[in-house]
Amino acid sequence: MKPYTLGLYEKAMPDVSWREKLTIAREAGYDFVEISIDASEARIARVFSSAQERRQLVDLMYELDMPIRTLNASALTKYSLGNPDPAVCARGVRIAEHAIGLAADLGVRIVMIPGYDVYYEPHSAETEARFLANVRSLTSIAASAGVLLAFETMENEFMNTVEKGLHYIRQIDSPYLKLYPDIGNTTNAAVLHGTDATADLLLGAGQIAALHLKETCPGHYREIPYGSGHVDFASAVAAAWRIGVRKYVTEFWYQDGGEQPAAVCRRFRALLDKFVELR
Repeated sequence: MKPYTLGLYEKAMPDVSWREKLTIAREAGYDFVEISIDASEARIARVFSSAQERRQLVDLMYELDMPIRTLNASALTKYSLGNPDPAVCARGVRIAEHAIGLAADLGVRIVMIPGYDVYYEPHSAETEARFLANVRSLTSIAASAGVLLAFETMENEFMNTVEKGLHYIRQIDSPYLKLYPDIGNTTNAAVLHGTDATADLLLGAGQIAALHLKETCPGHYREIPYGSGHVDFASAVAAAWRIGVRKYVTEFWYQDGGEQPAAVCRRFRALLDKFVELR
């Protein structure tokens, strides 16, 4: 087996069939795909899919030799786990519970959940406590399924660094709750706070399940082309490798009207592979 694996975020590809997406990822040389469960009803519906639909997707993964191995539950931005609206919060918990079940059925190893109690609503001691209680419950469900939950470091102050994520990991203290840092977000946090993103990453030794490789620039968090931002990928990957991280995902978004998606994915794969190989 390879000493590391590099995955492709689903949204880096156009909204085509799973057969086409998995083929694009394979032809671009990736090792796996990260499935998106965002706040759109079409993608949320995936976590409630039938056993037959799941079996068909597993069969397709084997046929094309391209697995789905991580799950991005970004729907929990809108349906946040600390939300003060009981109905919104309950839907977030239900989505997360079913995402764990979907992961278990598909062979997904990691379910990534956003690292904030609320996003669109004001933060309070109550939203934080509700978030912690719900994550604790979900971690128990994940443990029973043998699936890792992992916090993504986000763009607001609640959990924009590895150090802040560790605060909640230590409170729950489970081998089934880890961190899934977004090095683009932590780099922006380091610039904002005048700290060192690499030093922050090293704090996560033993607690980091995977690393999102995303480009950012100060104050901007999405759709920044690789090489045009300020993320030091070589240092980030070297630090992650040093503490045992072996699973990486390129996070970027498909731009309609540009070059062919397979060519874009192949180019970014080669660029980021270089950093892993030079660690």
